[in-house]
Amino acid sequence: MYRMALRRHLANVMAALDGLIDVLSALAEEHKKTIMVAITHTQQAQVSTIGHYLLGVCQALDRDFERLKHAYATVNQSAMGACAITTTGFAIDRARMAELLGFDGYLLNSYDAIGGGDYLGEAATALQLCAIDAGRVVQDLLLWAGQEYNGIRAADPYVQISSIMPQKRNPVSIEHLRSLLSAVDGLCATLLQMLHNTPYGDIVDTEDDAQPYLWKACDQLERCFQLWGNAMATMTFNADVMLRRAREGFAVVTELADTLVRETEISFRQAHGVASRVARALSEAGRSLPSLREDELRDFFRQTAGRDLQVPFEKIMACLTPEHFVNIRNVPGGCGPEAMR
Repeated sequence: MYRMALRRHLANVMAALDGLIDVLSALAEEHKKTIMVAITHTQQAQVSTIGHYLLGVCQALDRDFERLKHAYATVNQSAMGACAITTTGFAIDRARMAELLGFDGYLLNSYDAIGGGDYLGEAATALQLCAIDAGRVVQDLLLWAGQEYNGIRAADPYVQISSIMPQKRNPVSIEHLRSLLSAVDGLCATLLQMLHNTPYGDIVDTEDDAQPYLWKACDQLERCFQLWGNAMATMTFNADVMLRRAREGFAVVTELADTLVRETEISFRQAHGVASRVARALSEAGRSLPSLREDELRDFFRQTAGRDLQVPFEKIMACLTPEHFVNIRNVPGGCGPEAMR
């Protein structure tokens, strides 16, 4: 009975997650050329695209889906016919019973059928990872929704105005997602803790008191996936703002080092040194990378490499645009157009 209830809850979660992945995949297609600055260690790192980011999210969520499928397969095994512990002296057909109840099969060892609680633990772990993975992305969205970052704008039905500050557009849909996903994590952790140090056998710790935590986690996660999909489908990405940030910062400076390696055959260590000098000098002067002058680059190159730069300045600067940075990254998995396809 518990397994039949849990498999229904898991199926509902998987259906909602499948719908969310569809939404995010469609958005990735729509924004495959929308430039953004990718972040590592909370700092601007390199240029990528919104589509590349969202496909990365889809890949993580797809692994969550596979874990849920595996948990479902573990849950969907019949315990019927194990009876109290040892089966029975009556000539019952356990395989037929399992078939009639919609199970994929039955748990062969009758002691395991009444004593094993790991099907609950596997489901809880799969659900918990779903919540954790989703929560990490939601944390990004809350950052992007801030006026300082100004990367996204939630649609009117998914914001809340302040009771006292009329200019506020609080992205409460995303806030609720973060808190509810944390609650799912907590519910699953509670279930796992209830399984801890319990005897291997039929016992209340895996039954009446424990099961509702898992059901509530499923119901809450299902609602989170639905809310997240609706909020994302109606969201506006501020493409102009993100492109300007990519052009004005130093997120393409890696390509300066790469270009110097290709064009001058100096070591990457030396090329990194040149690019580092450029970024440091311009940053300290409050300037952006497009303001780099030819004499400055040649001077930095000479200081680092010990010889003159023989490459036309215009050729190097042509490589230092966000669009070029993205378009040449077509190694499988990259943000370039071929890789994205």
